[in-house]
Amino acid sequence: MSPSGVGFPFAGLSLGGAVPLSDHEQRLLDQIERALYAEDPKFASAVRSTDPKVHYKRRIWKAAVGFVLGLIVVMAGPILNTMPISIVISVAGFLLMVFCCAWGLTSWKRMTGVGTEPEPKNKREAKPSRGAKTGFMERLEERWRRRHEGP
Repeated sequence: MSPSGVGFPFAGLSLGGAVPLSDHEQRLLDQIERALYAEDPKFASAVRSTDPKVHYKRRIWKAAVGFVLGLIVVMAGPILNTMPISIVISVAGFLLMVFCCAWGLTSWKRMTGVGTEPEPKNKREAKPSRGAKTGFMERLEERWRRRHEGP
């Protein structure tokens, strides 16, 4: 909640987490919040009470319904007796299923925060140098050297 008492739940948040605001930015934000609340209190309370998880849950349900519809379309394709049309219908249903899976999985990841890695503390962890090798490649090279050095 902001010092003004109005407080919007997502003020100062980005995809990476909390972003500190300068004093000047915080004062401007508080002023904008007060003006919005004074002009349209119904809208301000609606914005304040909105939870992004509700949005993502709705998207997951839509993706699930789309997946089921795609499955029905895939199964309806062979029922039709006309060969070229049945193949096109089945492929369209399969593509709908794939799209809905990707859409639902993306929404689920955003809702739960799965897959978001914390930022590394120093630059060495953030970006390895070009010459750095992965552990797998190092092991392969070590085996190769031992093989050629002799038994």
